[in-house]
Amino acid sequence: MTSEVADEFIEDNGGLSPTAFRAFAVVAAVIGLAALGVVPIAIAALGGVAAMVSLGCLSASDAYDAVSWNVIFLLAGVIPLGRALQLTGGVALISEFVGVAATYLPVIAVVAAFYLLTGLLANVITPVASVVLLLPVAIDTAFGLGADPFGFALAVTFGGSTAFMTPIGYQTNLMVYGPGGYRFTDYLRVGAPLQLLLAVVTTAGIALIWGV
Repeated sequence: MTSEVADEFIEDNGGLSPTAFRAFAVVAAVIGLAALGVVPIAIAALGGVAAMVSLGCLSASDAYDAVSWNVIFLLAGVIPLGRALQLTGGVALISEFVGVAATYLPVIAVVAAFYLLTGLLANVITPVASVVLLLPVAIDTAFGLGADPFGFALAVTFGGSTAFMTPIGYQTNLMVYGPGGYRFTDYLRVGAPLQLLLAVVTTAGIALIWGV
């Protein structure tokens, strides 16, 4: 069915032009170079754009118009914020505060706190960075409370994969931000209840299965 649709499209458009073949060759080269690890995918993609313009497959104005400048400026403003939190010790201070507060809370509440904190930080810094920063603190806290550290590790790991509240939380969030016409508050309005729901479900599941 797919080949029939492609053949019909080609016939309706009078066959493939030489420009189309050049474009296919550039795309294949970009994918091949990135897949084989010859160059990073970002470099391969930028080189592909330059090749498209040079070979006449794409005009410079079309390439310029295709850039989502609102996404570029969003990243330029928010990524330094996340880096500042890491470099100034702000993230470490927050994690230490949770570790201290854990001694006054029930174990299940501490698990939930680590889940929520990891998820919140993943929306500002990267999910991987949030897990790397909080996982040692969570495990040390579990040992201090005499609880199963595996349950705490799961809470941090799952929490780091729930970055739904900002467009920079995960790559797919950012991919649809510009084309979908979304606003920053759209992610917060939909992502916050979803993260809260998953926090309750995941924490309950960890407590039920691992008995923390």
